[in-house]
Amino acid sequence: MTQRGHVSLVGAGPGDPELLTRKAAMALRRADLVLYDALVDERVLAFARKAQRFYVGKRAGRHALSQHEIQAVLVSQAGRGRRVVRLKGGDPFVFGRGGEEAQALERAGISYDVVPGVSSAIAAPASAGIPLTHRDHASGFFVVSGHDTQVFTSAIGALRPSGVTVVVLMGYGRRAELTTLLVDAGWDRSTPAASVAEGTLPTEQVWRGTLGELASGQAALDTDGPAILVIGTVAALNLNGRALASVAALDETTEPRRWNARQQRT
Repeated sequence: MTQRGHVSLVGAGPGDPELLTRKAAMALRRADLVLYDALVDERVLAFARKAQRFYVGKRAGRHALSQHEIQAVLVSQAGRGRRVVRLKGGDPFVFGRGGEEAQALERAGISYDVVPGVSSAIAAPASAGIPLTHRDHASGFFVVSGHDTQVFTSAIGALRPSGVTVVVLMGYGRRAELTTLLVDAGWDRSTPAASVAEGTLPTEQVWRGTLGELASGQAALDTDGPAILVIGTVAALNLNGRALASVAALDETTEPRRWNARQQRT
């Protein structure tokens, strides 16, 4: 009788491969098969040296496999004794449909584990210098999908436009429509807002402005990659430390020369 395998639902993080967890890297090294999504960096896939790699990504309605087919592959391949990694951008349980896959594995009696990843909902704003919470601005944050307008409307219905940061994933293409809904719900048009595209990557782009500007269709970024929206007073902050890091790097290059000059005088 064939020994049953195992499935790991693994988060690949927000894009930068250096943000991959050690546990995720270990699961990839041990894998026989990796089913990976569209936003996974090739440098992350490189950890799966001995594995067969199979693309199952979904982008703008173009699906390599349906969700039902992906779950069937997970069950069938693990049932043949293989160690399978289901590799997702961000975290597998944050808009990654990992919960559905876990339920399918439980119904089939397949052992599995979940390896959390750094979600772009947190990482992209942080990379852009936007803290989602700040004692002077926001005591909490709310993450919502912008994929479905009706779901978005229902989700924001109970929110009050003060003291909270709203992060919208998968809603950049509908930014004008979605942010107009916030304005209609009582949010001030002057509320700071930001859009972050390809967060944590060298190609990262950041737009800052107001909710009203978003609602009027502004914040156009030159990207085909993932982009998020951040709405709330924290969006006006720019705390990435890059300017200070440049000064520190300059000091490191000049300090040895000053030290050598002192040495020569002694």
